[in-house]
Amino acid sequence: MFRRHPIVSVVTLAYLGTLAWLTLTPSNTSERTFSLLQRVVRAFQSNADTDFLTFARVEFMANVALFVPMGVFVVLLLGRRLWWAGIFAGVLASCWIELAQGIWLSDRVSDPRDLLSNGLGTVLGVLLALVITWPAANRLRQQSRARAARQAGA
Repeated sequence: MFRRHPIVSVVTLAYLGTLAWLTLTPSNTSERTFSLLQRVVRAFQSNADTDFLTFARVEFMANVALFVPMGVFVVLLLGRRLWWAGIFAGVLASCWIELAQGIWLSDRVSDPRDLLSNGLGTVLGVLLALVITWPAANRLRQQSRARAARQAGA
């Protein structure tokens, strides 16, 4: 995997390190940052076009976005045939994170809704990777068929 895709492997490791830092370290959200986020959400809620953006929805969308790369990277590393491994990896990582937050990190909140949002993000990432890699996979499939036809005719 590392030899076939060294750049994707390094970027994946950086992503996993960042994910671990964001989710498995003591909460580093200062009062100032939290206050700024609340002000931004309140500003969205004061506008009729964006009043649906509650803090809970923003947090849900952030969790979805956080796990999209998980699905993308697993598909890029393991290949399109193992797309299901991307979903499995994302759900497993999410379960492990929530368990760790519930057991060892008292200033973090373990929330079952995070499993849903993280799983959704992973599924979206897998779908995105399948769409992105479809042209190359289609081209390889056509080349393989052409090669097989040439060999059968020779």
